[in-house]
Amino acid sequence: MTEAYIITLAQNSLLLVAVVAGPVLLSGMAVGVLVSLLQAATQITEPTLTFVPKVFAIGLVLILFGSWMAQQLVAFTVGLFTSLPTLVR
Repeated sequence: MTEAYIITLAQNSLLLVAVVAGPVLLSGMAVGVLVSLLQAATQITEPTLTFVPKVFAIGLVLILFGSWMAQQLVAFTVGLFTSLPTLVR
């Protein structure tokens, strides 16, 4: 196991985390911005008004992209586990 392989593995892991978490984070951010603009326009300052739409948006994204996210994570894990015997030597 070389240092270059460990660095590549760490880079791939971080990239996978960003790709898998991206849709959830972006949807939450987009809904948060839209609700904040709505609150600023109507001068309503209710904290739960931002929370509930974010929960629904994130839930919808998880329903839509959940299987794809799981496939990405499983593929990475299988690749990592299949390369373990060669790394131990």
